[in-house]
Amino acid sequence: ILLACLVGPAACSPDTAAAAEDDEVRALKLKLWQKGKECHECRSVSDFEAAVAGARFDPVWHLRGGCDEKEMHCGVHAPDLDMLVAKLGPAFGKAIDDNVADHAKDCAKSCETFYCGPGPKRTIESTHFANYSMGDVPPEDFSSAFRFPLDLIKVTGDAHPLFTREECAEVVAAAESEDVHLNEYVSGKYKLGGDWMYNLPKTLEWFNRNLKEKIFPTLAVLFPEVISGPEVLRAHSVAMLKYNNTHPRTDVHVDNGIIALTLALSPSENYEGGGTFFEHMGDEPLPMDAGHATFRPGSVRHGGHTVTRGERYIIGAFILIEDKVEHVRRLNGRGRDARNRNTKEGNAEAMQYFSWGLEMNPTCVTCLKNWGEVLMAEERYSEAEAKFRAATDLTPRDSDGLYNLGGVLKAQGKVDESIETYYRSLEINADDWELCYNLGVALGDQQRFKEEATMYKKALAINPKHAKAWGNLGIALASSGSLEESVEPFTKACELEPTNGQAWHNLAKTLTFLKRGVEADAARARAAALGVGGAPRPVAVVNDVEDF
Repeated sequence: ILLACLVGPAACSPDTAAAAEDDEVRALKLKLWQKGKECHECRSVSDFEAAVAGARFDPVWHLRGGCDEKEMHCGVHAPDLDMLVAKLGPAFGKAIDDNVADHAKDCAKSCETFYCGPGPKRTIESTHFANYSMGDVPPEDFSSAFRFPLDLIKVTGDAHPLFTREECAEVVAAAESEDVHLNEYVSGKYKLGGDWMYNLPKTLEWFNRNLKEKIFPTLAVLFPEVISGPEVLRAHSVAMLKYNNTHPRTDVHVDNGIIALTLALSPSENYEGGGTFFEHMGDEPLPMDAGHATFRPGSVRHGGHTVTRGERYIIGAFILIEDKVEHVRRLNGRGRDARNRNTKEGNAEAMQYFSWGLEMNPTCVTCLKNWGEVLMAEERYSEAEAKFRAATDLTPRDSDGLYNLGGVLKAQGKVDESIETYYRSLEINADDWELCYNLGVALGDQQRFKEEATMYKKALAINPKHAKAWGNLGIALASSGSLEESVEPFTKACELEPTNGQAWHNLAKTLTFLKRGVEADAARARAAALGVGGAPRPVAVVNDVEDF
């Protein structure tokens, strides 16, 4: 849709923005969405009618996110907090009160660093946005406010960036003068370059000015369902990130706010690879050159693609809404904190929080996955399987949900089904080294050694410092008769984990079979000094060089 205005509340009301797309177009978009399709080039009713006609023989995705073709809200209703307090008791009521208090603190803290206040009185230049569906289920908070087909991923059009390339270059230069390029931190399984915006005062000044002038007014127009105006928006967490070949990518993840944004600062010719992708849409990143932005619900799963050459800078920000508390997200956060205590009492408390999240939103996939992980840690495998299956029924293209399901199936001895599920996850996220490693272990259990070795090689291409993967690769190769080829991975395992006596034992035995006696004796001595087996290996690693 072409937004007629990006303005403060005096110049453009949410009602005007909402009216930009009429019910007829939305109904046609829903018909396409139900068949797993979108038409981003469609601009008129006739365009959408033609697209629907072209898809008339395609199968309908029944119960996609619990929605059928005739519904617009798909069965997710606004929670009645008073009713839930009466049903769930005072402990739930206290958690809700705590959420409200923590939300107020977070909003107040945001205003200490970032701009808070009304948007501009003048009209801002019109910007054209492409709209993409966020998938099968609505945002986990305020889900009843959003209408299907959930075209809530908003990307600036090619000809309408929020900022010029020249301005973006100036922002990067200012941040580099503040040493943003010298810092790094861990995010999930990967290291990222960059720093928090509050550590970059020059860049922060520019960002705050544009929160007021552009970003907050834009968000108020794009998401009138939940944002009453720019004055209620709070920048919760903001960072400038740098991707390069040593800090190449992120995990697939969700963001810690109801709304999130990514602002691209580097021109596309400065790097190869890279870009923001959304898991349910495949692994192709959305086009977003310097000055362009993506605005989206925080609960949509996405990631940063691998940069193979050059540098890519972005700004990422999570946004809170001052007059709306994200109870489901905060209940999930309290559950994770309780689970991380690693006690029986903490696990029980965690599952209570996750169950409350599901009471507020039965389609909360994060609640189901978190609950399943606690059950799995307690070895309540059949219950965990039920939670993971419920999650993957709602979001079939969630690689984490399938990964968890594959793990719990393997724990129950359902190895064939586990392998099938791991492969389904791999089709969605081929760059997850933990997934490749665990799939290799499951294949080894089935003595499918060549496939097992392939998976370890994939894992090591992503994470070459994974000692257990090197060791298991050696075992897989040796088990399939490739003794000469197994020496290098066994040696790598010893180099990366020199206190693992089992790794030295595996190397010694292989060298003995190859009649390389001096080297074998040296490795055997290292194993003996470490008690031969060394520290116990993870339960998942069941293969051993004894097998060949």
